[in-house]
Amino acid sequence: MIEVTIKRKAGHIKSFMIKGHAGSGPYGHDLVCAAVSAISIGAVNAVLSLCEMDLLIDQAGDEGGFLEVTIPDNQEDENASLLFEGMLVSLETVEQDYGQFISISEK
Repeated sequence: MIEVTIKRKAGHIKSFMIKGHAGSGPYGHDLVCAAVSAISIGAVNAVLSLCEMDLLIDQAGDEGGFLEVTIPDNQEDENASLLFEGMLVSLETVEQDYGQFISISEK
């Protein structure tokens, strides 16, 4: 199961953590993992490129399946927040169709 946790500050996404593996298919052919990876890494790359921010990124673990991204307190940006909101909408779309493999929560 992939667990996505969104943390907000003043209504804006401040950080998110994605951990786990979907297990919806054999290794290398897991479409849910591929979708979540593409959506989240694409959003991070968009923020890094378009907003020119220094995000705090942690990809701990030798087996993958973990990503934590935080917007530093001194670099809050509405464009970055909007891009991460778009990421959340895309992840929620995956959750609607594949809820047995992905769970999203907000704190």
